[in-house]
Amino acid sequence: MSRARLFAFGSAGLIVLGFVAANAHLMTVAILSQPDCVLVTSTEEGTAHRAAKPSC
Repeated sequence: MSRARLFAFGSAGLIVLGFVAANAHLMTVAILSQPDCVLVTSTEEGTAHRAAKPSC
């Protein structure tokens, strides 16, 4: 395998790895940032869905 081809595959691998790592970081931050801000489902009839806290 030539050096140019090896460099191209290595660069592409690093770009893909960076993309996956950035998305994993964004998902982690989104999940852990405000865990109390989830949709509350009520078992009572006639109640609407709302956020867990007004500040969310």
